[in-house]
Amino acid sequence: MLPTMTTHEASSSSSKRWTYDVFLSFNGDDTRKSFTGHLYARLKEAGVNTFIDDCYELRRGEKIKEKLVQAIEGSKISVIVFSRRYAASSWCLEELVEILGCRKRSGQMVMPIFFDVDPTDVRNHTGSFGEAFYHKHQDIDKDKLQGWKGALTEAANLSGWDLRNTANGHEATFIQKVVEQITRELPSTYLLSIAQHPVGVNSRLHDLISCLHFEARDDVRISGILGMGGIGKTTLAKAIGNKFYRDFQGKVSFLENVRESTKQLNGLVGLQNQLLADILKPTKLDVGIVDRGKEVIKQRLQYMRVLIIIDDVDDEDQLNALAGNCDWFGPGSRIIITTRNVHLLKGVTKDSIYRVRPMHKVESLQLFCWHAFRDSSYPKEGYLELSERAVSYCAGLPLALKVIGSFLFGKDTHDWEAHLKKLKRIPDDQIVQKLRLCYDGLSERHREKDIFLDIACFFIGMDKNYVTKILDGCDFFAGIGIRVLLDRCLVTLSTLNKLTMHDLLQDMGREIVCEKYRDEPEKRSRLWHPKDVEEVLTETSATEEIEGLSTLNFLKPEVRSFSTEAFIKMKRLRLLRLNHVSLTGDYKYLSKKKLIWLCWHGFPLVVIPREFDLRSLVVIDLRYSKLTDFWGDPQYVLEKLKILNLSHSHDLMHSPDFSRLPNLEQLILKDCKSLCEVHQSIGTLQRLCLVNLKDCKMLKCLPRSFGRLKFTLETLDLSGTNLELNYLGKMITLLFNCLEEEIKSVPYEEALDFIRDDDTGDNVEDDSNDDDTNDSADYDTEDSFDEGAASYVPSDADNGTVGDYGEDDDGGARRDQVVDEDAPTNRLRRSDPSLFQLQSSFFEEIQQLQSVNWELRRQLMLSQQPNPIGVKRNFWERCMTNDFVPRDA
Repeated sequence: MLPTMTTHEASSSSSKRWTYDVFLSFNGDDTRKSFTGHLYARLKEAGVNTFIDDCYELRRGEKIKEKLVQAIEGSKISVIVFSRRYAASSWCLEELVEILGCRKRSGQMVMPIFFDVDPTDVRNHTGSFGEAFYHKHQDIDKDKLQGWKGALTEAANLSGWDLRNTANGHEATFIQKVVEQITRELPSTYLLSIAQHPVGVNSRLHDLISCLHFEARDDVRISGILGMGGIGKTTLAKAIGNKFYRDFQGKVSFLENVRESTKQLNGLVGLQNQLLADILKPTKLDVGIVDRGKEVIKQRLQYMRVLIIIDDVDDEDQLNALAGNCDWFGPGSRIIITTRNVHLLKGVTKDSIYRVRPMHKVESLQLFCWHAFRDSSYPKEGYLELSERAVSYCAGLPLALKVIGSFLFGKDTHDWEAHLKKLKRIPDDQIVQKLRLCYDGLSERHREKDIFLDIACFFIGMDKNYVTKILDGCDFFAGIGIRVLLDRCLVTLSTLNKLTMHDLLQDMGREIVCEKYRDEPEKRSRLWHPKDVEEVLTETSATEEIEGLSTLNFLKPEVRSFSTEAFIKMKRLRLLRLNHVSLTGDYKYLSKKKLIWLCWHGFPLVVIPREFDLRSLVVIDLRYSKLTDFWGDPQYVLEKLKILNLSHSHDLMHSPDFSRLPNLEQLILKDCKSLCEVHQSIGTLQRLCLVNLKDCKMLKCLPRSFGRLKFTLETLDLSGTNLELNYLGKMITLLFNCLEEEIKSVPYEEALDFIRDDDTGDNVEDDSNDDDTNDSADYDTEDSFDEGAASYVPSDADNGTVGDYGEDDDGGARRDQVVDEDAPTNRLRRSDPSLFQLQSSFFEEIQQLQSVNWELRRQLMLSQQPNPIGVKRNFWERCMTNDFVPRDA
């Protein structure tokens, strides 16, 4: 039976600090150069701090004895190796008495090993063991002799190991089992310093361990810990090393800060040497060059069960040099990599990637308070509101909570208030320095840094595909660049395909823009802060350095007025966002060869001036404008324009001449209440995939040429228009026959009256007044369109909750709910429920209509919507014609 610590031993020893893990008691003449020597070596390899008496020949004086007593008292576990001549040594017997005394006094764990003797002989002092005992101690005082005999009996009655009955007497295997049992009894003392206040570490550690599957001993697993800088990846990795150090018997290597280490001379070689030294200790090797190091690691470790943690990796060569393949390591090995770049993990990680989540509010407040107040995990009186503001600023980032909390320690409320106000404009240097490491690794040549800064300054909360079109217009190869940012955890995507970013990363990006010209905003590449923008536009002090400018944060009720001359020197201007701003002067000064994005909400003119050259633009967004006509007399073609959004322009009566917009892909005219005509040239648009005419109440018909769009159109929203029923039926034909993606929303109020079988007197359930049905039919293509993925979700633009492309009105990113966009019920729910709640008896009739798109028919057949409405066959037969021939206006 293998020994285990009793409840008394565990409780007595749990609070004591030990000098040694293990004390070895043995007869040197019997086992020093054999069994005990081998056991000691294996314990040291496993990282067990073991005391062995190296002064056997000098066992004469009292001084040595005192040293041994101190070693016994300072050890958590005593291992007694009983051999044939163990009892012949008075020193061994004195050690035994002292060991059993410590067991009673301090709960020391005692583990006997019966090397070449029978436990019964030790217990009863018989056999060759008893002969050696009595022969050597014939002249010893009877009381002392009796004490020794009692100690031998007591020790032999403890659970321990008998070599003859374990591992078939195979000594090496026996030693291995002993070491494993000892390491399990010892707490992890692997000296990796983790956070002083490890708030939230245990819960995340539990989740991480479940991903690593340490219980599996037959395979090798490479796993990754992924997250932005300062999120706690290294802390978690250290916690793993500490927890499982004993389980791997000391075969653990923690390679910290690999990114910085490899920048040193022979940095990778040094890391390879450290890895080998950690695992093969006390052996030390010098591999000389990286390629040789790879071979040595594979040759020496391929049969060992090891735990290797490679911290802060940012280059594939680092992984190839340190953990190139699973076959480098023995069964049961675990390789853990921490990084900010998911792309590195995809090449080597076949098992799992653990994304470290930010701290939630309660955890954040606790960690902040431990650093801000030192003796409490809750704010002191008078500091609660200030603490909550600080925690909100940190947005769950442990690094920020620690840095800001430590800075505010010992300061009064006035200092707190001043510092928090300062952080709104100037982020903490220590936080920025840590977060900037990943930014510095981006490529300037591939414009990855520019893409990051553009998103941080202008595009948070906007649809990824929308932003990609804009930045592609800047020749940034944005599709690849945004993917790099996603891989490096600098940008994230919401479930609705919106670009989001941790608040402190956004602050870091904006700080990079400001750092060189903190007091000269006109020399910065991007302007977004209201004070800076107003200063530059008012003083007309702009320079050629300005590439982007946004007045988004100006108060909407207050219309600001500036001169167009303020833009004269902005020759590199690419991105312009004006929010309820009026410009006076000649609009030729806004005509820029590099201007790609014009977003001007509340455009104040009734027509775009002829001198305002728009030919470079890829996106024009003039929502809430005063326009009555888009162009008065167009003199040129907008060949680059892909998106035109004139929504909520209530005075707009006519759409543009689309022959001047040949490459238009998205036309959004939502809520243009005065729009009564769509230009007949719309049929010439060969790339138009989205048309939103929702709530254009004056619109009663579409031009005949609209039917030519059936091969490109993917999304059409006509809800809220006044198209007549006959017209509607033919529109449904277009949608059913031609849309390759799915129907989003079509007018249905009039259709319901016709669809219900009133003429035949059938009993049909009327669900048109059902609140859920009506609510779920109110979608917003303008706000929720996701190009390519055709992902549609309800929005609440009328209440001002969400702006176009998922952007908040204040420019911030929303916290989106997780939605299974691919579930059949959700795909149908994104269509018009009142049209598609078909009773099952009609599905067969739908299948007979060969013109119905198969994908749409499959969706209809999958529908399990309750409360279906009846549908007349003759209505559908009239609607499902092969040709779309609308009535002329």
